[in-house]
Amino acid sequence: MPRDDRSTDDRRWLRTVARLDVPRELRRTFVPRPAYDADAFGRLSERIARFLGTGQFLVYMTATILFWVGWNIFAPASVRFDEYPFIFLTLALSLQASYAAPLILLAQNRQEARDRVQYERDREVDARSRADMEFLAREMASLRTSIGEVATRDFIRSELRSLLADLDLRSREDDRV
Repeated sequence: MPRDDRSTDDRRWLRTVARLDVPRELRRTFVPRPAYDADAFGRLSERIARFLGTGQFLVYMTATILFWVGWNIFAPASVRFDEYPFIFLTLALSLQASYAAPLILLAQNRQEARDRVQYERDREVDARSRADMEFLAREMASLRTSIGEVATRDFIRSELRSLLADLDLRSREDDRV
């Protein structure tokens, strides 16, 4: 068995050079890069987007805004934190909207990708179903032509009757002779 004197990094590099569909490994650094799971963030964004589309969220948001406005109108002046134009409330709502919109778009993109995969699966199932139906239609057509060539009960009876009639005719002729 030949001995490979190359280092581990060289062997890894040689394995990945031949493959163009595998990205090359970046240079090593002293500080490891944080792992980022895009799928986990996508799942979280879908959960948030699903919650934002419920009546429960609307009730919570309405109750929060009513409490905010009520507190800042009817509470003593020393404990109010957002006076009448409610600028802080406007800021909070616009911040919530600025985060909600991209999360909803991300959830929609993920749903679109799932729908595309499901559409491809449906097309494959449809193609298989069509092929099966065409096969069964050809088989039924061949059975119909085969049945057309098979002797039926009525055909056999008519042939037997004609043979009996011929035999009766011959036996009468033999009796005459």
